[in-house]
Amino acid sequence: MRIVVALGGNALLRRGESMTAENQRRNVRLAAAALAPLAGEHALVISHGNGPQVGLLALQAASYRGAETYPLDILDAETEGMIGYLIEQELANLLPGRRFATLLTQMEVDPADPAFRLPSKPIGPLYTAVEAKRVAGERNWSIAADGAGYRRVVASPAPRRILEVGVIELLVRQGVIVICAGGGGVPVVRRTDGSLVGVEAVIDKDRASSLLALELRADALLMLTDVDGVYLDWDTPHARKLQRVSPAALRQHGFAPGTMGPKVDAACEFAEAGGFAGIGRLQDAAAILAGEAGTMVTRDADAG
Repeated sequence: MRIVVALGGNALLRRGESMTAENQRRNVRLAAAALAPLAGEHALVISHGNGPQVGLLALQAASYRGAETYPLDILDAETEGMIGYLIEQELANLLPGRRFATLLTQMEVDPADPAFRLPSKPIGPLYTAVEAKRVAGERNWSIAADGAGYRRVVASPAPRRILEVGVIELLVRQGVIVICAGGGGVPVVRRTDGSLVGVEAVIDKDRASSLLALELRADALLMLTDVDGVYLDWDTPHARKLQRVSPAALRQHGFAPGTMGPKVDAACEFAEAGGFAGIGRLQDAAAILAGEAGTMVTRDADAG
């Protein structure tokens, strides 16, 4: 099978955890251990989130007074290289003899996408209400509630086209494990003369991964995070996990836009095209693929 695996930012750096290189490497090592068995049997393409990391780089860049702050598209590219390096190295340590490639991936977006006027993608660390108000004033950033705290939010336009998809396809056909579309890829728009330029945004990793799976004609899309599946009535006494559900049935319910919502939308989009999408915990990756854990989204599931 050809499988696209999307590693959630919370699977690589847990909520509240210090954003140190040591913590990220330890979490990537755990991710590699979960993915290595899949790589032994299937063609694997790996994407990953970058919300905490790109936010940290933005803070570091803003604290330096010697030059203008780097735009988000540049920081997106930096996180693709940083996280991709860690994933590639830890997987290679477990799979000697296999070939890997970490690929910077440009995602074309629509310059007229309404997301540029309505920032919604959380990035960076959690702030208290007092800290959030101070940071918003100092940096002129948009801030929004995220769980128990507050985070910076930025534009998150929809990915329309993966510019390097032909290269990714070529590598996969040669048996290479490809790490790409990290953090949703680097957002670019096309000028009137046909040339490309980066834009200030962070594309949602799940939407980018769904597009990647569709364009590669993958058999399965696995979105791995720190939650064991999709729940109805989440965070209430009546919460119940969905085991196997059709896209049509899943779309009848509402999910939080900053957390499970993008994963559900991505799963439905891919499943509606005929694939199988799974959502669940990183450590359950093999069981999710086998339909024994997580939430399976597929057209042939019983409605409701």
